[in-house]
Amino acid sequence: MSIIHPFRGVLPAADLASSIAALPYDVYDSAEARQITDRNPLSFLKIDRAETQFPEGTDPYSDQVYEKARDTLYQMIADGSFIQDETPCYYIYALTMDGRTQTGIVGCASIDDYENGVILRHENTLEEKELDRFRHIDTCSAQTGPIFLAYRADKRLQKILSEIMETEASLFDFTGDDGIRHQVWRIGSPDYIEKISQIFAGIPHLYIADGHHRAASAVKVGLKRRAEDPGFSGREEYNFFLSVLFASDDLKIYDYNRVVIDMNGYTFDEFLDKIKDGFEITEKDSPCRPQRKGEIGLYGGGKWYLLRADSRLYPGTPVGDLDVSVLQENILAPVFGITNPKNDPRIRFVGGIRGLKELEREADRAGGAAFAMYPTSMDELLAVADAGMLMPPKSTWFEPKLRSGLFIHLF
Repeated sequence: MSIIHPFRGVLPAADLASSIAALPYDVYDSAEARQITDRNPLSFLKIDRAETQFPEGTDPYSDQVYEKARDTLYQMIADGSFIQDETPCYYIYALTMDGRTQTGIVGCASIDDYENGVILRHENTLEEKELDRFRHIDTCSAQTGPIFLAYRADKRLQKILSEIMETEASLFDFTGDDGIRHQVWRIGSPDYIEKISQIFAGIPHLYIADGHHRAASAVKVGLKRRAEDPGFSGREEYNFFLSVLFASDDLKIYDYNRVVIDMNGYTFDEFLDKIKDGFEITEKDSPCRPQRKGEIGLYGGGKWYLLRADSRLYPGTPVGDLDVSVLQENILAPVFGITNPKNDPRIRFVGGIRGLKELEREADRAGGAAFAMYPTSMDELLAVADAGMLMPPKSTWFEPKLRSGLFIHLF
């Protein structure tokens, strides 16, 4: 069973929501975050990336930065920029991009479900990235960025969401500078709250779609608070972490592409010769986006090619059958010597949302090669997680991104 918990959400004042809402903290580096907060002093990045409130060169991992994040958050609550609901609620969060809407339920997931395998993962986490968000969450006594969770669709939940969205006024409805529309409704009815909690109690697994580091950090903070509170009951707010839960068939995964900046001593023609036994290679006269599983677009030497992988390269396992795994095991590792793509400086990852021209620019700049991938499917992600396996790094790119600052969970 999945434990989902309503909470007393801290939300922006309605007239400030569009100014406060910000993309996740890890989308930007410090310089980019500073540019945004300079243009928009209300941006939630001043809390999520509080180094922006100090002179350039300030260590973003210093105590004063985390303390500034905490102080700014509670100052904004005190001055009415954020308002906390009086009673525990669920919320609806709908995001519309390019005419497609995905609708999620905002609530809090259980750290026990994370620990006992009810909440399944498909990526490893890096300790350094965990530590940053651990300190941010622990210092603020708040989760400020929701975890992106998926569940296998349940018609009962979809019916409840539709009823509320059709009959009640939204709290927020704004379109960001990037053209993405954000709508939020409150679910305050005790009847609806009880129904939602009961339905999730019958769902065997939840899946982390995005936010693995934030989830791991929130769980570690919760376990730390338990250790500091020997009489804990399990119902304290630190036992739960902020999440937005979407039906898996409501989500779209975009391609996550690769650029190799070091040809490992090969000319481009020599590289093509090295891979011809495993891939059918067809030169193309325009940028090549794969149209189906088993295809990879290749750019190098000023030309585009379509690679079709031989069926024997697919071993019949959930991870091995991913196109990103086929690329890793049959090109990146044996030809380029990139055995650990997570930390090898010779490979760069480019979200598909940035387009094929960005791959050309990156490859041309480095004198390397770019690989345009067919997107991993949600069914593939669920199969990997169900099998207790992990995907290669940067296998999925979700859009639209959840905004931080629209929902805050205090504990």
